[in-house]
Formats: sequence, structure tokens, C-alpha cells
Amino acid sequence: MPEILFKVDLNKPFIEQDLVGHNRWHPDIPAVASVNPGSVFRIECKDWTDGQIENNDSPDDVRDVDLSMVHVLSGPIWVNGAEPGDILVVDLLDVGTLPDYEWGFTGIFARENGGGFLTEHFPTAQKAIWDIQGIYTRSRHIPDVRFAGIPHPGLIGCAPSTELLAQWNKREADLVATNPNRIPPLANLPNPKNAILGSLKGAEYDRVAQEAARTVPPREHGGNCDIKNLSKGSRIYFPVYVEGAKLSMGDIHFSQGDGEITFCGAIEMAGYLDLHVDLIKGGVAKYGLTNPIFKPGPVEPRYSEYLVFEGISVDEFSGEQYYLDAHVAYRRACLNAIEYFKKFGYTGEQIYLLLGSAPVEGRISGIVDIPNACCTIAIPTAIFERNVLPS
Repeated sequence: MPEILFKVDLNKPFIEQDLVGHNRWHPDIPAVASVNPGSVFRIECKDWTDGQIENNDSPDDVRDVDLSMVHVLSGPIWVNGAEPGDILVVDLLDVGTLPDYEWGFTGIFARENGGGFLTEHFPTAQKAIWDIQGIYTRSRHIPDVRFAGIPHPGLIGCAPSTELLAQWNKREADLVATNPNRIPPLANLPNPKNAILGSLKGAEYDRVAQEAARTVPPREHGGNCDIKNLSKGSRIYFPVYVEGAKLSMGDIHFSQGDGEITFCGAIEMAGYLDLHVDLIKGGVAKYGLTNPIFKPGPVEPRYSEYLVFEGISVDEFSGEQYYLDAHVAYRRACLNAIEYFKKFGYTGEQIYLLLGSAPVEGRISGIVDIPNACCTIAIPTAIFERNVLPS
């Protein structure tokens, strides 16, 4: 087994761990360990909510989750020799569950507390608990469903530079200013409440807490991209913005559908990542990187038969026509799938949870035929243990 550089105790809050990670992005958060290029090591991670969700049948913990605490990340890891302008090469060698924690959860967040892709249709908190058995999972809350997962880190990235952090904060503040009272908000701006910043204390902690970016969205450095195919065997190329790169990770998923549409849409779990790192000196300019790129690994569930639901960019409430709007089109595809599976004995909430957590395939199928974008969502029929085909 690789050396464990970051170990977690699932019975303690993140701030009380022997090694304290972080839940904000800032270049001045100190590294917790250092590695040389070519090193192989293991990182353990808590679930993204820091253990706020319990293995029970009540959705109250999802309803009441404190989002100022997320995401709890393990790291930063300092890579010796990494400099701004380099590419950090990260190989995901393995992803797995931790002992005695072979379960995960999917949640529909309340509209007033995070919401989700279809929050106007499903505004109330719901939860599904998944039991993980090897590569398979099933849930007592969504009957007659069983599928193979594709485990991956939902969140992984390097620290931003001071200049990049300032860009993030300005552009997101400008966006929020266009509709400051929107629920859910247009973006999550810096918030010192419950900020975890590694070993920082005193005045330095206060300064960084005021400036540090929330971990909610993906950005130029990677971050919360929620890409289900970023699984074991994948190789990721990260642009380096600060000395040492300061690599951090967390938000491990056992499985996820494209889009993670319920916001807490994957099968969220605690787990471990085995990693190998290397450097390409001067790689950012050489290869023109702005955001990370990655090469998927060879390991993923193999499903061959799907039901595919289409959606177009026409609003489901008003009938308003949008111009090549992929967001609206994908929403309509998901809603069409939900309505269909309700005819087979499932509730809308159950299928909404399933679309976020099962290995469904989302596509922008057409983005040029004015005025309608066409998006599709493909659901593997083999995940159902009841007949769900038209006849």
C-alpha cells in the first residue's frame, strides 16, 4: 500500500483532525506534506459535507446541512520543483472506500439551501442511501435498481495565484450584483464563516478567510468539476499557478450521472485516492493550457443498451423559445426522463436522485440548428430490475 500522506478520522470534525485540510481556495494556505516528482502516495478524504449526512432514512440532515463548511479537502500537497507555468501531471491509480464506511448518499437540496438543477420542480430536501458492495451499489430508497459505479474525485486541483484568486472574486461578485437577492444565489462569494484554512491562526487566518474563494464551482485550476470519467487509470494535466503547485482533493463519488443534476447528485462517500505525480516544466506555454486536460482511464461500467431522452431549448413553464440554450435543453431532457419513469412506479424524486447518481450519459447532441439546442440523457436499462421498456 502506498504511504498515507493525509489520514482522516471519520469520527471527528475536519477541524479536529491530526492533519487539518481546508475548505476554501487561497495561495497562502500552508501545505501539509511534500512529495518529489515520481512519487506514489495515498490521500484519505472525508465526504464533502464533513460527515453531516447520516446513514438513516430521514432527509432532515440534507435539509439542514451547513453549506458554509463545504467542501472539506485533503491537502495541500507541495510538489517539489513545481513552479508557475509548469504542468502538474497527476495519475489516479486507484479510488476506493474506507474500512467500515462502505456506503454513500445522494441528496436533493432544499431550494432555500443550495437547490439544484431542477429545484423549481423539486424544492424539498430528499435523500437516498446507497450500500456499496464491491463495484456494485443499491439503495433501499430506490427499489429494483442496481448498477456498477465509476468512482472518482469530484474535486481536485491546484492552488490559485493571488492574481487568479482576485479575478475569480471580482467576476463572481459582478455576477451576483446583477441579481443579489436570488434564491439560490448566482454564486457563492467569500465567506469567513466556518472557513477551514489548515494551520493558519490569528490575523493571518482572518485575512485569508476574508479573501479565500469558495470551493463550489470548477475554475481554471480544476476544482469541483464533477467529471465522472475522471476515474482510476486517468491522467490529469493541471496548470501550476504557485510554487509547489499545492494540490488538494476531496468530494469522492462512488458513482455519478453526467451533470450531477441534484447538486448533491453523485453517490457521495468518504474514501481514498492513490496518486502518482510528475512535472512538465514550462508546459503551460508549450501546450497552451488554460484549464486542465485529462486522459480517461480504461476502467468504467460497461453498459450497451440505453433509453435516450431528448430535450430542446423551450421553457417547460412558459413555452418561451430560447436560442440554442443547452441548459434549458438538458433540463427538458431530464424532465422528460423523469415523467417517463414515473409510469413504472417510481416517484419523480426517486428518478431525480437516480439521474444524478447512476452512470447516465449526457450529451449536447445539436448546438447549431437555430433556434433549438438538442440535449440528450441516456439511461442504461440494465440498471433496472423491473421492465422499463415501452411495449
